[in-house]
Formats: sequence, structure tokens, C-alpha cells
Amino acid sequence: MKKNLKKILLTVVFLGLIFMAGFAYFVYSSVFESNTAFNNEEAHVYIPTGASFHDVLEELRPLLKDDISFEAVANRKKYPANIKAGHYIIKKGMNNNDIVNTIRSANTPITIKFNNQERLENLAGHVSKQLEVDSLSLLTAMKDVTFLEQSGFNKESAIGMYIPNTYEMYWNTSPEGFAKKMLEEYNRFWNDSRNQKAKDLGLSRDEVMSLAAIVQKETAKVDERPRVAGLYVNRIKKGMFLGADPTVIYAKKLTDGDFDQVIKRVLYKDLENTSPYNTYKHLGVPPGPITMPDISSIDAVLNHEKHDYLYMVANVNDFGYHKFAKTLAQHNRNAAEYRRWINSQGVNR
Repeated sequence: MKKNLKKILLTVVFLGLIFMAGFAYFVYSSVFESNTAFNNEEAHVYIPTGASFHDVLEELRPLLKDDISFEAVANRKKYPANIKAGHYIIKKGMNNNDIVNTIRSANTPITIKFNNQERLENLAGHVSKQLEVDSLSLLTAMKDVTFLEQSGFNKESAIGMYIPNTYEMYWNTSPEGFAKKMLEEYNRFWNDSRNQKAKDLGLSRDEVMSLAAIVQKETAKVDERPRVAGLYVNRIKKGMFLGADPTVIYAKKLTDGDFDQVIKRVLYKDLENTSPYNTYKHLGVPPGPITMPDISSIDAVLNHEKHDYLYMVANVNDFGYHKFAKTLAQHNRNAAEYRRWINSQGVNR
């Protein structure tokens, strides 16, 4: 009887050890073994604001070998009660413990970029494709009157705050956070050197941005921008109208309420537009930028070429560049050549 009892006890102990070993292996494999199912070196996970644990599982499931073990570890680490929105990078070979730790505390900034946009509406639409926020919320934050007043902007100059470039920020940045971040970048861009150069020109930051926007629109050739900027600086110094066709085009779009229209040729009747953006009718720079000028255009104004040119027209012999003139007579000859060419192309608008 004692021998049988001893055998039973030994069997129970043996089975218990096997169970404990199995359980230990299950725990070890659940927590510490690799649980990624993708072949790339990393996978990007985007967890939206207000996401539930079910939402997170749905996002992660295609990336995991075993979602059940992941769920068990996540629950054990109390992750479902501490879900945080953001962009997370899961590395190939990560185990469940690593994955949970990553999506709980390693929100990683993303790189966003935008190019020259004519309006805040366009910018909001472009940025909303890269961040979690929707375009309407972004636009509301960018146009917020209190924010603009506190930042030294108004509705016309506001677009100048956004300098086309590449920036790092969190994917779940709020609309207000985006606007604040761009203001910080703008103020960082306007360092002591640039501020002094603007002062030496007798122009404010806003005026430099408005002039740079005209330069931006006038020529796509970066190497020509300092010469174009120098021409407009000369006109300002002489008290002349800037007479920039891009401002006439912008004025027409604004007056028509149609920024999708394509205008390849400015007509004489367009020059009569009374919009404050029409630099054929109003002295000085427009009340705000007609596009977001990039850094090359801004610095072209601040470091403009010193010359005596006052006029320019598109160069039909070197497309993309312009012919410059110091006198109206010389300019009229260049302009006549351009009109003959554009008429030959059948461009009426």
C-alpha cells in the first residue's frame, strides 16, 4: 500500500513538473520569443486617438505570428488600460514584451513635407494626408484669430508662417500643435542674420515674405531668383509699381473665387483689377504672400543681386529664364519679341 502511494505521489510530482515546465515554456515563448510575421526590417503601426484594444489588435494582427499570445501578454502588462495614440515602429524579431513596450511608450515622430501652396486651404489638405488630423480642423487652427494676433500675423499674412520644407513631428499632433510647431519653425528660421538683412532693406518680415512669394512665382530657376529679387528691390527704392504679373493672376483668382483656374497669359483688362494684390494698381508689396515662398526665394530677397535692372520679360530663347532691361525702350523691344512668340503659340488665356 505504501509502495503504491509512493508511486502515485511520484507520478503526481512528475506530472506537476511536466506541467510546470510546459507552463514555463508557454510563458517564455509568449513573452520572449519572436512574434513578428513580416519580412521587412521594420513595420509602421499607426494607432489613432481614442482607439480601443480591439482596434489595436486589428492593426497588429497582420504583423504577428500569434495574436493570442500577444493579447495574453498585453493584458498581463495592463496595456488595454493605457493605450496611447501615435506612430510606432515594430522591429523584425521583436517579442511580445518588446512590442507591448514599444506601442505603450515609443511614439516616434514622422517626417512631413509640403511645397508651395497658394492658400491655407491647400496647405491644410496637403498636411492632413500626412498627419492624423483632418483638413478642416487644421484650417480652423491655422486661421484662429487669437492665435494669429498673438503670433503677429493676420489673415492675409498668415500663409507666410508656413515655410516649405521637411519637418519632424508626431503623427497624432493636434491641429493647434501643428500651427504652434510651424510658428516655432518660422521664428527659428528668422534668425538674427536674416532679421538684420530685412532691416537693412527697410522691409518687415511680412514684406520680405510677400516679395519672396512674387519671386517664387516669377521664376522656377533658383539661380535667377536673386536677380529677379534685385529688380523688385530697385523698383521699391524708386517708388515704382512692382508690376508683377503673378500678383495680377492671384488677384483674378481671388476676385473670381476660383483658385483652380489656369491662367497662362495676363490680359490688359486683368491689369484693371482693383484688388490690393494687383501690383499694377497698388504701390509696394501685396498685403500678403501670393504663395508660400520657399527658402531659396526668401534668401534671394535678403541677398538680392545688386544691379540696375528695372524690367524683365520671359526669354523665348532660353525658356524658364528672363531677359532683363535697364530702360523702358529696351524692355519694350524684349516685350514685343515675347508677344510675337506667345501669339504664334495661340495662347489667349
